Amino acid sequence: MTIDIEPLRRQLGRKIEDEDVVTRAPIKAMLATFDRQEKVPEEGEPIAPGWHLLYLHSYARRAQLGRDGAAAEGGVLPKIPMPRRMYAGSTFTFEGDIRVGDRLRREIEFTDIQLREGSTGTLVVTTQTRRIFTPRGLAMTEANSTVFREDPKPGQKSGTPVREAAPADVPWRRTIAPDPVMLFRYSAITFNPHRIHYDRTYCIETEGYPGLVVHGPFAQQCLFDLLRDSTPGRRIATMAVRARAPLFDTAPFDVIGRPTTDGRGKVTGAELWTVTPKGTIAAQATATFA
Repeated sequence: MTIDIEPLRRQLGRKIEDEDVVTRAPIKAMLATFDRQEKVPEEGEPIAPGWHLLYLHSYARRAQLGRDGAAAEGGVLPKIPMPRRMYAGSTFTFEGDIRVGDRLRREIEFTDIQLREGSTGTLVVTTQTRRIFTPRGLAMTEANSTVFREDPKPGQKSGTPVREAAPADVPWRRTIAPDPVMLFRYSAITFNPHRIHYDRTYCIETEGYPGLVVHGPFAQQCLFDLLRDSTPGRRIATMAVRARAPLFDTAPFDVIGRPTTDGRGKVTGAELWTVTPKGTIAAQATATFA
């Protein structure tokens, strides 16, 4: 497939802004979705890393949605001439807390676009940089990447990359068993209309996947939760997540990790992974502590 991305590249720097207020109800939904036994933060208390996705949603109208249910226009990205998309990763820098009751302002900027050739064909990789501000100033910056892809060839399944084996000698490990209810709930609380997460017929017949696709941010939240559960009291300063292969609701997957240290043995961060049922890497992440 031949694509000229120069007209798209000329739109780099586009920005949009929106606002929201941090309320407790979506947090209750998040805790229920991930079956977490923890207290809902009170007014003025900070929310956990990753929970910012409960707010500042994209409210694209129905006419602005693509075949796959996701917004094809109306946001900061230009219309990409590719039919499918997939989460590719995010890099976070946490400058301050987001607290219940905060009025949020988010600035989104279209910051990068790349044309690549992969094992599944032509890829367009876009990056949006999102900056979230509270009344106290800049709270966090997130550079989020999305891969746009071709349709699978008629009669073929969607290619699923096979990566290297995940490390086995890790102290932190938990198993996540995604099911349609969990994925539906996460789609609902993040207002994500992408059909690959809830429409099994579309997933299999149109996109060639073996089952419902686990949201990249869903798996990302599992990484955040493993990290904060394994290092209580530590404040995350940065987190970089790179997706390597998709996960599906057809089998449980593992979330694993280990601390990293400086030259004197002081714990300064962590390495984390999501792991496919075959034991290979689905996503890898690195984090540092403040």
